[in-house]
Amino acid sequence: MSEGPSYWYADDPSVTDVLEAVRRLRRADEAMRRRTSAGMGMNVRDLAALQVVVAGERAGRAVHPHDVAHRLGITTASTVKLVDRLVAAGHLRREQDPDDRRAVRLVATPHAHDEIRERLTPMHAGMADAARAVPAEARRPLVAYLHALADVFDDVAVPEPGRPAPQGPLQDGPAGERPERERAWRDR
Repeated sequence: MSEGPSYWYADDPSVTDVLEAVRRLRRADEAMRRRTSAGMGMNVRDLAALQVVVAGERAGRAVHPHDVAHRLGITTASTVKLVDRLVAAGHLRREQDPDDRRAVRLVATPHAHDEIRERLTPMHAGMADAARAVPAEARRPLVAYLHALADVFDDVAVPEPGRPAPQGPLQDGPAGERPERERAWRDR
């Protein structure tokens, strides 16, 4: 239960409780990623790049350096340095792409797969246990809420350089309603 009024959501303590739980989850996730990457001898961005490569492999897609750059929102030069670090550490290999001989694809090494499995399997099992503990009738609305929250994060506008970011609480529609978003998450 939250203590005292929240800055943006003072009108409904139950909303504050939900959002505080989301914040706690996000903080725990960030801390876990820092610990995991440090334990693997890399930084958080390197771990994210390795995850991009592994996810591509699991989906049966070749992953190229430009895919990593795009997914992480970094420059080509930063991607080259990042890939160099992961190759030197034995986590990635560069290979000629068999479908396009001009291109280089990135492949996670068996060492990387073993280390990821060793470090993350217990966490993934705990996450699945926590999901199983959610009553079956609450799972669908929970999934819809999480997707709606992800949509909110995806919709956050980045101000143009030199322009100040908007200040104050989020702007709602008429009478403080968000009918489209509310309808969208309930219909999922």
